[in-house]
Amino acid sequence: MPTFRFKALEDVFHRKPLRQTKPAAKISEFYGQNVFNQNIMREYLTDEAYEGVMAAITFGTPIDRKVANQVATAMKDWAISRGATHYTHWFQPLTGSTAEKHDSFMTPTGDGRAIEKFDGSLLVQQEPDASSFPNGGIRNTFEARGYTIWDPSSAAFVIDETLCIPTIFISYTGFALDYKMPLIKALSAIDKAAVPVCQYFDKNVNKVNATLGWEQEYFLIDRALYNARPDIALTGRALFGHNPAKGQQLDDHYFGSIPERIMMFMKDFETEAHKLGIPVTTRHNEVAPNQFEVAPVFEEANIANDHNQLLMDLLDKVAKKHDFRVLLHEKPFESLNGSGKHNNWSLSTNTGVNLLRPGKNPKSNLRFLTFFVNTIAAIHKHADILRACIASAGNDHRLGANEAPPAIISAFIGSQLSGLLDALEKSTKAGKLTPEDKTRLKLEIGRIPEVLLDNTDRNRTSPFAFTGNKFEFRAVGSTANCAHAMTVLNTIVAKQLEEFKISVDKRIAGGDKKDEAILKELQVLIKQSKSIRFEGNGYSDEWVVEAKKRGLSNLINTPQALEVWERKEVVKLFEEMNVLHPLEVEARVEVDYENYILKRQIEARISADLAQNHIIPAAITYQNRLIENARGLVDVLGATAGKKAATVQIELITSISEHLSIVKQTADELMAERRKIDAMESAKDKAKEYAEVVMPLMNKIRTHADELEMLVDDEIWPMPKLREILFTR
Repeated sequence: MPTFRFKALEDVFHRKPLRQTKPAAKISEFYGQNVFNQNIMREYLTDEAYEGVMAAITFGTPIDRKVANQVATAMKDWAISRGATHYTHWFQPLTGSTAEKHDSFMTPTGDGRAIEKFDGSLLVQQEPDASSFPNGGIRNTFEARGYTIWDPSSAAFVIDETLCIPTIFISYTGFALDYKMPLIKALSAIDKAAVPVCQYFDKNVNKVNATLGWEQEYFLIDRALYNARPDIALTGRALFGHNPAKGQQLDDHYFGSIPERIMMFMKDFETEAHKLGIPVTTRHNEVAPNQFEVAPVFEEANIANDHNQLLMDLLDKVAKKHDFRVLLHEKPFESLNGSGKHNNWSLSTNTGVNLLRPGKNPKSNLRFLTFFVNTIAAIHKHADILRACIASAGNDHRLGANEAPPAIISAFIGSQLSGLLDALEKSTKAGKLTPEDKTRLKLEIGRIPEVLLDNTDRNRTSPFAFTGNKFEFRAVGSTANCAHAMTVLNTIVAKQLEEFKISVDKRIAGGDKKDEAILKELQVLIKQSKSIRFEGNGYSDEWVVEAKKRGLSNLINTPQALEVWERKEVVKLFEEMNVLHPLEVEARVEVDYENYILKRQIEARISADLAQNHIIPAAITYQNRLIENARGLVDVLGATAGKKAATVQIELITSISEHLSIVKQTADELMAERRKIDAMESAKDKAKEYAEVVMPLMNKIRTHADELEMLVDDEIWPMPKLREILFTR
């Protein structure tokens, strides 16, 4: 009898929660203690150096060599005081995870001793080997040189005895090889485009920041069960497994009491996050069994993204200490709620105003309407780019299933706010506004806060929903780097605001007063973008038909979605906004295709391997037992009575044979198809074949393997079952 699965279960049942490392009495006493933040800089830097760094953070002013040397010395001294022995340039290559190369502060002096040394040149720029990172053909394989360059706007931090310095990552020729550099450019674009529009309402505005509040969903499973499931360990999701009788249908896990062992993990994880200045404030059980969520307060988008990348690493490290493994895959378990990373986005000014929050008077509400309607217009014009930026192998499983939004991009704003926009669309007239028109409009605009008070419900099936003072981009996958979605969103809104400013100024030059010009242009945008607004059920078949009538795309998988990046107008948009060079766009598409192909390739190999080497042998073993049992009955009772007594055994033998035959034939077909696809030259063609040919074969194997799981003796089945993985803590 196989023992591996039961040994794994035994390990879980005998496991006790780790004792929590006791933090200080109050979070405020240790919050940010491992971050080289503004308070630390004030303590360690001269006034000149501090002002130089703050100017770089606020206005992007270059830092000269003298200041860089002072900052480097201060960072080193502070980091050593926190126990650091090494430093690294921490960056975000196109692998989807973070990267780092550690170097020691220690420098031999030549007399048998050593000193700790770190200067401005090491702080500002380094040259890691870029040859093995994805580049999408942007450079030749033998051209290994790449540069990491310090991003002073994101604070350095100490973790695991290493000073980590957030950086961008570029090629020798200056092209971006990471997610951070395009994000920074997109944030600059939204600032440049939004400030002139803000000045229609307040001349004191000279800076606009995009803010981000992410919500990270994840699953926790025991380490022993994880190790006993090769599919989960190597792909992040269960390629096999019959649905447990109890899943999430009772809704008893959502917001339920957090189990003790999980709570110990959460407390330790949050303590480490707070030490690194990650402002996580929310924790709760999510919809599916063993699914949870962590969320912070809003931060400037670049910093928030860095914190999310750091948080995903922390989740994994702390989970291992508690004998858990974290699953960040968008759909680890087929029948259960998937995991997303909702990106809550807004815009704020240097005057402290949230541009997507209604105010107390018609003027502030007109400002709100301006940014609100322009955002919707941007989503309408560039919906396909938003779909493309969230495309991944994992998200293909999640979108449109178990409370995740569908692949059709639409915007939910609530029926009352939608009705108000419809009324505004029809309220302005050609020519000058009469006093009566102005009064009526002021009354309509003035009641926006009242409308929102009664419009707080959320549509969980909407990819892009307005939730009172922000837009929530709910379609982003849980493994994704937020920077990709934020780069696209800020770029398309920046482009829309630029076009809006030009149109309004033309109306003003033509004789309209400012408010009239703004309202008339908003009326045009409301009318143009109406088709993207949808208040209903995004899962319904009727919505698919309706969306097609409206001209909305339904890009159902990653290969289809990635083709959007090849459109000339898309490439031109990112080039005009100085966010991505055409070569960078091309390279990223190539990387995304390759990433999709490799993930599907790994899944296909594991699927065939488990079918051939685990599932089929286990089923045959049980089938042989049944055959021996049936023969024994015939030997004891005689042929006629024995066959009658063995009716159940014979039925099981026959059923198992049928499923075994299909699993074996399909696994062979899967391996043959994979070999043919891998020999193809075009990445696009490969991706398409994996989506349209390989995935159906894998699903067919799973269907029959899962049926075998229900037929084969529980003691013989070789892998932990989903009921064990999801309900064993």
